[in-house]
Amino acid sequence: MSTTQAESERKTENLPEWKREEVGELVDFLDSYSSVGIVSVAGIPSRQLQNMRRDLYGSAELRVSRNTLLTRALEDVNDGLEDLTGDVSGQVGIIGTNDNPFGLYKQLEESKTPAPIGAGEVAPNDITIPEGDTGVDPGPFVGELQQVGAAARIQDGSIHVTEDSQVLSEGEEVSADLANVLSELGIEPKEVGLDLRSVYSEGILFDPEDLAIDVEEYRTNIEAAASGARNLSINAVYPTARTAPALLSKATGEAKSLGLQAAIESPDLAPDLVSKADAQVRALAAQIDDEEALPEELRGVEAPAAPTEETADENEEEAQPDEDESDAEPEEDDDDDDSGGEGLGAMFG
Repeated sequence: MSTTQAESERKTENLPEWKREEVGELVDFLDSYSSVGIVSVAGIPSRQLQNMRRDLYGSAELRVSRNTLLTRALEDVNDGLEDLTGDVSGQVGIIGTNDNPFGLYKQLEESKTPAPIGAGEVAPNDITIPEGDTGVDPGPFVGELQQVGAAARIQDGSIHVTEDSQVLSEGEEVSADLANVLSELGIEPKEVGLDLRSVYSEGILFDPEDLAIDVEEYRTNIEAAASGARNLSINAVYPTARTAPALLSKATGEAKSLGLQAAIESPDLAPDLVSKADAQVRALAAQIDDEEALPEELRGVEAPAAPTEETADENEEEAQPDEDESDAEPEEDDDDDDSGGEGLGAMFG
């Protein structure tokens, strides 16, 4: 037993029975989840807190206790969770889940709801009264708006804010006058919910900033990276389980193209070679005006139809590798242009 554990047990032994039971229950709670976090519950009404507990049911569990007991339980577990004790201050609770920390953070953020802000509270962000008709009849309220810094005047039988007016900056304290104005306008500048302070999961302590990611952007980046890696593997002819089929297909197409150009006799190429030779003979026969000079079977033979633009594009696609793949192909030597296959192809058009 370590010195820390021994000291923790001695401290627990000195606690009243109900506190020892509470610490024991908290330790069991911490041991039952793979991810544990500290959340702020400050400013959340009891009824709303109960609703949040209910909404979390099935995916996470929230438990609130005295900070001293929470700290002692975190230290008693002694599995890295003691790193969370630095965030146990003010009105907090512990939350446990078997989901990953990113999923927990997203769930807590999505569960937050707008709420009015009271006098004496600190603005969580810049507070702006938007331009437009307030719907309030002419009266003293126009002066109240102007007093808190909003551009307001009476217009068309009601009080209008003539331009977007920032009336408080983030971190500043809300005055009683501003709280009344915001309440009258139905502006709810803050969000009420469980604020995650930190999460410990699989040996790592996460701050909220680490968990606030754009999932769609992250997914797009991963897909782009996977696509880029695949193209690199194919262009570099580096076979993997993912790219082997594409490499084999590419090699097969290139081998077939080479075989046809060089007129290499092969059972696999015979049908294509015969078709190519037949087309070349037909084209040649169609150029001869004197039918008597042709064998009987070639008389009246029409030249094969010229390929349409669509067919030509398809043939070009079959003969040419992808742009990305072709970039990695070495340039052929000039000597290859003088090969017998190229000469034969040129002779027959």
